[in-house]
Amino acid sequence: MSSAPLPSSPAAPSTLAARPESLYALQFPSDPQLSPDGTRVAFVLTSIRPETPDTASTPDTAGTVSTTGTPDPERPRYFSAVHVSDGGAPRPLTAGDARDSSPRWSPDGTQLAFLSDRSGRPQLYLLPLAGGEARQITRYATGVSSPAWSPDGRYLSFLTRADAVDRRDELGEARVVTSVLYRANGSGMTPPAPAALYLHDLQKGTTRPWHAPERDIDDLVWLPGTQGALLVSSATQDDAIHWRRDVFRLPLPDGDAPATPTQVTRWAAPIGQLAVHPDGQRFAGVGRPPGSINTHDAHVYLFGPDGTGTRLDPDWDRPAGNIVAGDLHVGRFPTRPVWRDDATLTVTYTVGGTAGLYDVTLAGTVTPRLHDPHGAVTAFTAHGEHLAHISESAARPTEVHLNGTRITRHGEHLPFTPAEPRRVTFQTEDGEGEGWILLPPGEDRVPALLNIHGGPHTAYGYGFMHEFQLFAQAGYGVCYSNPRGSVGYGQAWSEAIHGRWGTVDRADLEAFFDACLQQEPRLDAARTGVMGGSYGGYMTNLITSRTTRFQVAVTDRSICNLISFGGTSDIGMRFWDDELGGNFHRRDDVDRLWAMSPLRDVQDVRTPTLVIHSLQDLRCPIEQAEQWFAALQLHGIESRFVRFPDEDHELSRSGRPDRRVKRLQEYLDWIARHLP
Repeated sequence: MSSAPLPSSPAAPSTLAARPESLYALQFPSDPQLSPDGTRVAFVLTSIRPETPDTASTPDTAGTVSTTGTPDPERPRYFSAVHVSDGGAPRPLTAGDARDSSPRWSPDGTQLAFLSDRSGRPQLYLLPLAGGEARQITRYATGVSSPAWSPDGRYLSFLTRADAVDRRDELGEARVVTSVLYRANGSGMTPPAPAALYLHDLQKGTTRPWHAPERDIDDLVWLPGTQGALLVSSATQDDAIHWRRDVFRLPLPDGDAPATPTQVTRWAAPIGQLAVHPDGQRFAGVGRPPGSINTHDAHVYLFGPDGTGTRLDPDWDRPAGNIVAGDLHVGRFPTRPVWRDDATLTVTYTVGGTAGLYDVTLAGTVTPRLHDPHGAVTAFTAHGEHLAHISESAARPTEVHLNGTRITRHGEHLPFTPAEPRRVTFQTEDGEGEGWILLPPGEDRVPALLNIHGGPHTAYGYGFMHEFQLFAQAGYGVCYSNPRGSVGYGQAWSEAIHGRWGTVDRADLEAFFDACLQQEPRLDAARTGVMGGSYGGYMTNLITSRTTRFQVAVTDRSICNLISFGGTSDIGMRFWDDELGGNFHRRDDVDRLWAMSPLRDVQDVRTPTLVIHSLQDLRCPIEQAEQWFAALQLHGIESRFVRFPDEDHELSRSGRPDRRVKRLQEYLDWIARHLP
């Protein structure tokens, strides 16, 4: 692949405008962590630089290793450092050719724990903020994750598989599988045992196992007074298969034996993002109620000491969490609810195409704390009235804020001028829907691209999309919307497509696109394209098998065969039951799944189609793309298949930088060929 030179600083050459390589000039802040006194914020800043001789032997984001020993301008990689600010310009606390992450303040604010892969796998380091070098705490062959301080500052907990390196693939050994949970997108084949919880005692300088779980620990939060912790896991293997979680109380170890947890809840439904109430007895969590399915919006629940949970926001019909799409989210974006005081919880909610912070009281009232009607809060941490957060808008990239002051200036160094979107509404029998158009500069008529989001229970809106800005700068009108099935518009809108993918959602997409063509005279109805990823790829396949109105299509990490998906996806054993009320392993459901599969009608496709997929995608396995491409070819449809090695379902958002650029260039080349 031919690439433009990588920028040496965020101020990129103007020649990068309207080029996929403009990605290299972007900065990616993440994981804002507020200091205990609320006056400083530590965060991770990721940038893209060429691999150097010093870094050429360290694992890259795909886990592969280069042994060339020479810099390669065609090997751009992510590097990240921990930065800190007291309200002024941020300064780096760490530096070098590594990926530093997960900064965590000690309770007294004098030390910062963080992870770094500078010695290979991510290890735990401790940095004295009064001065001095970072001290390496762990040296495990598998690395560590999820560091957390105990409230008294004596302990650091973390997850690790220690030195139990799984070398079965490397040695060519057979894997014996006894559960359908044997692989997961982003991590590959499941190791023999889940990561264990460890404790590092800073007083004694010792590290020991705390708890070896039977199933993965999905969340952990320390209890006040360092009386142990609450953790989230599945009580049984069947619960894990069906996404059922519960909360367990874990005491500190007594003697040399690991601690044994006690089950607190009998929730048996998705739950996490725990926030212990100041009284130390109750706790809040974000999840779905027992018996609910994937189409049910997440909300906030308050649990008593006996594990009984009650919804805290019963009259608020918007989902908890930031679910607005953006493609600058490299790293960790915490949205764990925080108790503002003993009667008020600060929670992130998605509201239409926006996301903001809201205060939820024990009485059930929900009021905005920080909500931009044209933006999205993507991450936050807080202590009382003090707040650190990251926000973005459709025309402003991710920026870090401390107590109301913006401390980063990434938007001032973009190599292009972002376009502001125009809002477009459309009508449905369930109410008004909304979407947006991004247009290139000038007054010329331009081709129109319909872009369909994944999920389906996510949302487009006011998140920053470098991809959309790129298409607009290249001379296209980008049309994107939230059809029924999207989130942020209430429970009825979210679940409107249950059991009927490709019906009302397709009608909404076409109604929105028609509204764009009618309301924006610059859009050329004779030059149109359709594209999308994941569920958006499914809809692209479905639409091109039902209509010939589009002159070009791009289907990315898509689904075409609902039957084979059920047995090959890492979520297939549960996903169709939740979404469609049936699954591939039941005789009575197969005919309906096949009727909803675009592959059934592939012989009717006439649209030239670019198929893009990643080999390690276990969410929408590559066999889906292989079936679609093979069928297109057999029916004589112009098509092109681009396969990315060592990438999974997240290529477009956090994949290796040069592969992200290659993907974007493939889009532009294919569209330009068919929409001159």
